[in-house]
Amino acid sequence: MPPFTPIFIPGLLCTELLFAKQRATLSNAGLIGDTRQHDSINEMARTALDQCSGALVPVGLSMGGYVALEMARLAPERIAGMALLSTNAGLDSDERANERRQAIKLATQKGFKGITRSLLSQLISKTARVDEVLVDNILSMASDIGRLGFVRQQTAILGRRDQKDTLAGFNKPVLVLCGKLDILTPPKLSTEMADLTPDATLKLLDGIGHLSSLEAPEAVTTALHDLFYRIE
Repeated sequence: MPPFTPIFIPGLLCTELLFAKQRATLSNAGLIGDTRQHDSINEMARTALDQCSGALVPVGLSMGGYVALEMARLAPERIAGMALLSTNAGLDSDERANERRQAIKLATQKGFKGITRSLLSQLISKTARVDEVLVDNILSMASDIGRLGFVRQQTAILGRRDQKDTLAGFNKPVLVLCGKLDILTPPKLSTEMADLTPDATLKLLDGIGHLSSLEAPEAVTTALHDLFYRIE
C-alpha cells in the first residue's frame, strides 16, 4: 500500500485527459479530482479531500493548483506534498478578473464555444500548435466541460483566496513547475511561489506553454516521479 494517494486536479476547461500520459506512466496513478460540479474552489477542495482517506498528494494545473492549495489550507495534516503546475498562489489582477467576468457574461448570454483555435496561443506554444492530436484533445476537453461547467469554474476562480500564507507555512515537498512560454501564469509567478515555500523544487521548461502536462508529458512525468520518490 503506497503511503499516499495522488489526486490529479485539472485546470479550467480541462478533464482527466490533461494528465492521461502521466497517470499511464507513473506507478501510482491515483485519483482525478472533480472540478465540474461546484462554483467554489473551497467546495472543490473539500470534495477532493473526501474522495479517499489518508495522506494525499494533490497534483494541480492552473485552476487545479488553486484547489490543491486550498486542500493544503483546509487539511495540512493530510497533504504529504504537492505539485503546482502552471499556476499562481495569488489573486487575479483587476484586468484579469474583469476578463473572467466578461467571459461568464458571454457564456451566459450568447452561448458557449469553448476554446477556439484562436485562443490556443494562450495555452500551448507555437511549435505545439502544429500537433493536430494535441489541439484536438484540448478542443475536446473544453467541449466536454461545456457552458455550465465553464461558468462554474470561472466563478470559482474569481472567488478564490490568496494562498501565499498557505505556501509559506507548508513544510513538506512541493514541486513548482511552469513552461517558460506560459502566458497565463508566467514563470515569474512560479519563481515567487518556490521562493515562498520552505521545501520547493522549481522546474521551468524551455519552449513550453501553459498546458505543460500535455505539451511536455515526459518532463512533467519525470518531475512528478521525483516528487513522489522524495515523499515516499
